[in-house]
Amino acid sequence: MNIEEIREYCITKKAVTESFPFDETTLVFKMMNKMFCLLSLDDFRIALKNDPEKNAELRTHYNSIIPGDHMNKQHWNTIELDGTVPPAVLQELIDESYELILKSLPKKVQEEYKNLK
Repeated sequence: MNIEEIREYCITKKAVTESFPFDETTLVFKMMNKMFCLLSLDDFRIALKNDPEKNAELRTHYNSIIPGDHMNKQHWNTIELDGTVPPAVLQELIDESYELILKSLPKKVQEEYKNLK
């Protein structure tokens, strides 16, 4: 997946917004105001949250997946968009990051999410 394909995939998800809160080259995707994906436009990398055990497994399987830059290294991975991680795997990791954030939201916010169209 290239940057535009990742962007399109992320913004089609329910309750997602995009912005540049840190600088003009890091596109951040939030779901219900919580980050689930950071996309670096200048060095073609993506940061995604996942289960710590799965993160460790992914890092041993793919050389292009490393502990998250400037993030909690147990919970976040940085993925080089060099083509070595298949698009289906990237989509799965984006989905899992999104779902982890959804599950971490307070019950009241989860209810608001359910009522969105």
